[in-house]
Amino acid sequence: MQSSKVWLSERKRRADGLFCFSPRSRCACRSIWQCIIGPSTSSGRTGEQSRYQRDRPVIYPTGRAVVLIALGAPIAALLAAIIPALWAIGAAWAAMLILLLVLDGLIAAKLDEVQLIAPKMAEIGAPLNMQVSASFSGVMNPRTVDAQLGVDGRLAEDGRIEFALNRAAKASGDFSGLAVANPIRRGTGELDRLWLRWRGPLGLAWRQSTKQSEQSVAIVPNISAVRSPTVQMFLRDSIFGLLARKFRGEGSEFEALAEYQPGMDRRSIDWKGSARHSKLLAKEYDTERNNQIVFALDSGSAMCEPIDGLPRIDRAVSAALLTAYITLKSGDKTSLFSFAAKPELSTPFLAGSRNFHRLQSEAATIDYRHQESNYTLALSTLASRLKRRSLIIIFTDFTDPTAADLMLEAAARLIDKHLVLFVVLEDMELAGIINSVPETARDVSRSVTAQSLLDQKKMVVTRLQHMGIDVIEGAHDVIGTRLINSYLKIKRRGAL
Repeated sequence: MQSSKVWLSERKRRADGLFCFSPRSRCACRSIWQCIIGPSTSSGRTGEQSRYQRDRPVIYPTGRAVVLIALGAPIAALLAAIIPALWAIGAAWAAMLILLLVLDGLIAAKLDEVQLIAPKMAEIGAPLNMQVSASFSGVMNPRTVDAQLGVDGRLAEDGRIEFALNRAAKASGDFSGLAVANPIRRGTGELDRLWLRWRGPLGLAWRQSTKQSEQSVAIVPNISAVRSPTVQMFLRDSIFGLLARKFRGEGSEFEALAEYQPGMDRRSIDWKGSARHSKLLAKEYDTERNNQIVFALDSGSAMCEPIDGLPRIDRAVSAALLTAYITLKSGDKTSLFSFAAKPELSTPFLAGSRNFHRLQSEAATIDYRHQESNYTLALSTLASRLKRRSLIIIFTDFTDPTAADLMLEAAARLIDKHLVLFVVLEDMELAGIINSVPETARDVSRSVTAQSLLDQKKMVVTRLQHMGIDVIEGAHDVIGTRLINSYLKIKRRGAL
């Protein structure tokens, strides 16, 4: 009797979970029920979709069946105590339910075909929708189908996506559903197994089918900000972006003489030219083009810490690509450079908006390096590759005072020849710890430590500003806009 209770409790524990067909529990179900299981087969992929053929199912009890079977034990014990001759009724009850369970699983709807459609590429932090459809045959189709898709850790932290398939039509055997993932790391996200399960007509048995997928999704940097209406409107209305003005009116390169009009800057009046032509003339300037812009991204351990669910480096890459789109549209040459313990990525200077997708592809290869960043080696290597004055935009974070001192020394050698701009993301977690009301001594200690780290960071920023280096600080959702504004100010000043 004790062994029977243990067996039933174990069975109920496995049936209570949403998915008994997870990778760990699947083998347990096979050993318990000794179902006939064949190897799953899948046909080759065509384009972006993968089709699967029918395989042999697994049958196991639902929570309802476990509870009903478990009732047989107390019934048998009660009858044995009152009328010993009727103790077998409890055992017969359990045996009858087991037979009904097996029958329910056998007469359940049969899976004919499964189709998984996933895009080849997705952006980090943006929802990834994968369409799953299945067709069933049988006398009684299920109401809904529970599904689970095993994925790479880049697509989901726990490695699985749970969703449901709903019937396409009332009397149809076709079901469809949407598996939604939120990529959290760049790279190649693998789609592993697809599990489907549905109830039998009596609701006593689950019928489960497992499919193997060989698809993958390339997770690339997020450039949704580039497609935003605000940026597109800015590109259309920006002063030096209007083709009708031929880039005149701003900058430092002389373009032509034009008749002076009210509202023009009086300092632009050419007095000698006005005397020769007997009318008041003003100089028109052209915005400088073909400047060299370098986005230097620190991919070391400090930049791998998350901000609002995504690593700092991914937030920095998104801001860099947004600004790179503007620089390419403005006619400047743009390059990407990444480093950690040593220099890693260094692209050639690219011009024209047609090369933006090449920059995006190159940025997708920037890896997460859990190493201390070597600023001296990285920035000296970058300086040796630049043959003319350039705007160097450095994305980094300051955590170690010693590393910050080395970074300041390396930056000091750059500003002699180049224009340097630092971009620092605000640490929202530190700000939250400082602003929260402490309730325990541990909270006070955390708040003091967070304030100390924030003060060290402000000290480094102040030292950079005293060196004549502009520093842009902001939250991840506004840092791209602030960087664009700083770039435009530099263009208008003609600082390059």
